[in-house]
Amino acid sequence: MVIRVEFKVKDISLASKGREQILWAEIHMPVLKLIKEMFENKKPLKGVRIGAVLHVTKETAVLVKTLKAGGAEVWLAASNPLSTQDEVAAALAEEGIHVFAWRGETQDEYFWAIDVIANAEPHIVIDDGGDLHVHIHKAKIELAKKIVGGTEETTTGVTRLKALEREGMLKYPVIAVNNAYTKYLFDNRYGTGQSTIDGILRATNILFAGKTVVVAGYGWVGRGIAMRARGMGARVIVTEVDPVKALEAVMDGFEVMKMIDAAKIGDIFITATGNINVIRREHFEIMKDGAILANAGHFDVEVSVKDLESIAVEKRDIRNCVTEYVLPNGKKLYLLGRGRLVNLVCAEGHPSEIMDMSFANQALSVEYLLENRGRLEPKVYNVPYEVDSMVARLKLKSMNIEIDELTEEQKKYLGSY
Repeated sequence: MVIRVEFKVKDISLASKGREQILWAEIHMPVLKLIKEMFENKKPLKGVRIGAVLHVTKETAVLVKTLKAGGAEVWLAASNPLSTQDEVAAALAEEGIHVFAWRGETQDEYFWAIDVIANAEPHIVIDDGGDLHVHIHKAKIELAKKIVGGTEETTTGVTRLKALEREGMLKYPVIAVNNAYTKYLFDNRYGTGQSTIDGILRATNILFAGKTVVVAGYGWVGRGIAMRARGMGARVIVTEVDPVKALEAVMDGFEVMKMIDAAKIGDIFITATGNINVIRREHFEIMKDGAILANAGHFDVEVSVKDLESIAVEKRDIRNCVTEYVLPNGKKLYLLGRGRLVNLVCAEGHPSEIMDMSFANQALSVEYLLENRGRLEPKVYNVPYEVDSMVARLKLKSMNIEIDELTEEQKKYLGSY
């Protein structure tokens, strides 16, 4: 059967440039390359329709091509209105992917594209943030009952899915790819840590050394950002609501205080909590003139743009990704990327080497769901250890690193307790 490729991208003529970007990512994603070769031989996804809502970047393209190599028909939309790399979307459309994504989507266009993916009636759902999963459960409940399973890439999305599970509303099994060791220990910490700083630098070209950087949240993302900012010579302050994480930040050598106190002294503010209104009116009003605001959380709710716009007397875009807000007292605050994910809106997202592991988990989790069709309950599952371990071993192999193995004597000793 010939599949008619439906798509909607900004400019299909950008495809050749997109292919160059994808090739660069492929060179730096050796684990997915190995999985793609396995998929090409086994065709484990033959006849399977996959609906995916992900950041449409060159790294995502490598995942999508891997799924297609396994025999899948892939329908793809963006998980953020401002993160799509238009040249990559065009290249994917030319390669037979049903892609509906372009940079600068309105909110209506964003949810329209997600609805298109749902209407394709996928057997497997891959999501980043949970919008596709939630849309299916709210508006396409009959479809939800037919889905084999799904995966979720982010902490935010996993939280939303666990809420559905607690309420008894989850209709199909979902693998929390975000919870894989080879995902969050590397993607969240090293990937977001580096790419967030990269986004801020591309947008502002400021010097971090000597600046006071305030990091809101000390989860794996916050840890990575704080570590990278300190490495560039910044004084780093952490704000937290969890006493254990706050204590950990102190033990890691960071200053810890309330946001209301940090707001008075920070030069750069970076949110990484997954929560709403972390930086709001009372904080804006006491900030230094020239303070920079950036968000590394999935949704654009952590820095209250609504509060910022309500108190500003003037607003203008002064650089790519930088909006200046003038307060009544003349102070100026600078918001990056409209409060959306700064690493993807103002830069290119995570390095390919990091996404290699995250997306390897995605590909192998899809295969696992299909192999266990009908045997999994509608719950949120962690990535099976054998998948997580395989990804780590493949990554080490690609780096020419060998590790020891337990001897039979050691195995027996460990098993004797």
